[in-house]
Amino acid sequence: MQYGPAVRRRKLGAELRALRTRAGLTSGEAASLVGWHQSKVSRIETGASKVKPTDVRLLLDAYGTQDLELRELLLVLAGSEDGGGRQNWWHAYRGVLPPTYRDFISLESQASTIRTLETSVVPGLLQTPDYARAVTRAATGPLEDARLDALVEVRLARQDVLRADPPLEVSAVLDEAVLHRQIGGPGVMARQLGRLLEAAELPHVRLQVLPFADGEHIGVTGPFVIFSFPSRSDLDVVVLDHLTSSLYLERKEDLQAYTEAFNALRVHALSPEESLDYIAALAGDT
Repeated sequence: MQYGPAVRRRKLGAELRALRTRAGLTSGEAASLVGWHQSKVSRIETGASKVKPTDVRLLLDAYGTQDLELRELLLVLAGSEDGGGRQNWWHAYRGVLPPTYRDFISLESQASTIRTLETSVVPGLLQTPDYARAVTRAATGPLEDARLDALVEVRLARQDVLRADPPLEVSAVLDEAVLHRQIGGPGVMARQLGRLLEAAELPHVRLQVLPFADGEHIGVTGPFVIFSFPSRSDLDVVVLDHLTSSLYLERKEDLQAYTEAFNALRVHALSPEESLDYIAALAGDT
């Protein structure tokens, strides 16, 4: 159980260790190739110290790693400013984003799929501007208009992953309470319900509603997000949000438990077709 940066260092270190082993090198031999002391390689591989993207590139070159997708992902885990050639837009908002949120956005931008249970609010990737503003204001308390505007801009900019090539695949289970909570007032909520219907038309977005009538379920313990990455199940991460921070889970047993929980919730929830009919009926009543 770790916080975001520690999880990223550990995952990065484990991946670099595997690549070194695959290249048939000892840590001492790897250090000699890049002109370091062996202890630096060891600290990187155990996640004990931070590592610069430039150092990751040196190791990847030394290990003969040609997989561009893997190189890009590892550079992002190292906090690369260019993400292997793509500008990480959220760095422009460093002054307003806490580190855990930046870490979340970085993972979201590189993930191939996201599975999420939401019990209170619409997922950020599917929020309208007015809904996002109301949620942000409620979560942060009184803020200067400029800071609030910046946080809303970030939330909306995150949605570009739905239009990327390939797009992020989203599977969301929404507790019925999400659809009834009048965030921002009836007008804002009506537009938000319409936005959910529009998003669900995308082939890579799957929405299901978990009805009140289902009673108690495993999701009553709280919302969660599971990030999965292209062809790298060992890099999957579960994220739990708290009021002042986010908790990142990486152990196989944690990932399995949350994956099984999400699958169970999907079984109990309305089908995607039934869910959209229900949302459409609510939208018509608002």
